[in-house]
Amino acid sequence: MAVEIGVETPLQDDVRALVAELNTALLELTPPEHCYHLTVEQMAGHDTTVFVARDGGLAVGCGALKRHADAVGEVKRMYTRPTHRGQKIGAQIVARIEGLARQEGLKRLVLETGDRHPAAWAVYERAGFSRCGPVLDYPDSEWSVFYEKSLA
Repeated sequence: MAVEIGVETPLQDDVRALVAELNTALLELTPPEHCYHLTVEQMAGHDTTVFVARDGGLAVGCGALKRHADAVGEVKRMYTRPTHRGQKIGAQIVARIEGLARQEGLKRLVLETGDRHPAAWAVYERAGFSRCGPVLDYPDSEWSVFYEKSLA
């Protein structure tokens, strides 16, 4: 069965569990003071759209578009369960985020990821993102890697 990706509320038990897995994975690699998580309640805000990947109904991946001032969108909460990695689910979610951002007229996508996430870097770089300096209000930190992509 093919993985299906759709816009969903994060306020579902299985999506909450997926986000909890993401948080655990991030905290294994990055000190808590350098993790910039959105809670599922924040993800459910009017400024954020959440994409959930499902395989046979099971939530196996997620990602979100958070909107900021000046037509900037931020890629947030990207995660694919280890059982489903290597299937380009992350790339598909990034493409859906970019498509929505373009549809809404956003001019730029940005993101912050960890310094120990080479698989994530590969997804973003293949999608046309370039490394840059700190974005939005994130501090410049040895634990962070920043990316941007112009949509103009």
